[in-house]
Amino acid sequence: MQDGCTDGGIPVHNVTAKILAKVLEYCNNHAAAGAGPEVAAAAGTAASSVAGSSSNASSGKKVDELAFFDKEFIDVDQDTLHELLLAANSLEIKPLLDLACQRAADMIKDKTPEQIREMFGIINDFSPEEEEEFRKEYAWAFDQ
Repeated sequence: MQDGCTDGGIPVHNVTAKILAKVLEYCNNHAAAGAGPEVAAAAGTAASSVAGSSSNASSGKKVDELAFFDKEFIDVDQDTLHELLLAANSLEIKPLLDLACQRAADMIKDKTPEQIREMFGIINDFSPEEEEEFRKEYAWAFDQ
């Protein structure tokens, strides 16, 4: 890298200062915990099972602490979650992207298509006939 090449700042397109601060908070917390990909993944998806099976108590503690941090960190409103998803994708921060995607999936879990449309402001562009045909073809997806 050339000297002075970042004097004017490093452009981070389509990421607001507020969201960049959240991304840095996430990265700093995971870096401080020494989270390699395996610890970050365990913290984001299955901390309790990984921690319970770990032979290293400090590793289990790390996973538990990161899981708690992640749970608190990702408890944000829908707009912030959307911006975090875009930022994590744009900046290629896979553990944060996975965490945000899991949160989005949890938000729509057990919701009807109508509830999901309302939640995300999606307009139903199916005709009643098309929707009925779709529901018949994919009935398994609508079974509760």
